[in-house]
Amino acid sequence: MVTRAIRGATTVEEDREELVLQATEALIIEMVEQNDIEIEDIASVIVSTTPDVNSVFPARAIRSIEGWAYVPVMCTHEMDVPGAIQKCIRLMMHVNTNKTQREMEHIYQNEAVRLRPDLVKEDK
Repeated sequence: MVTRAIRGATTVEEDREELVLQATEALIIEMVEQNDIEIEDIASVIVSTTPDVNSVFPARAIRSIEGWAYVPVMCTHEMDVPGAIQKCIRLMMHVNTNKTQREMEHIYQNEAVRLRPDLVKEDK
């Protein structure tokens, strides 16, 4: 078993607490489901947002999911690069797994699909 990182990103229309929490929860749930992750196999989650998302810590959404209270989660801000995607929430989940790097399903939702179009999978 090795530790691998799974990337995910989403966007919100507005920086409103309820929208940030809903988007974060939807993203983390899809990441776990698409990668068949057990909570006990998650080493940590790093959450970053663009500087224009500051109404709430997105980690709050993750910690509120049943069974996630002891998963280490940390929030930070992305660099403020001119022309970069706005109102974006990014996740990097570190998991212990037997899967190869290529088998990891990176999840991009909403406008964040523009970040890594090469990794976006068509509906199965």
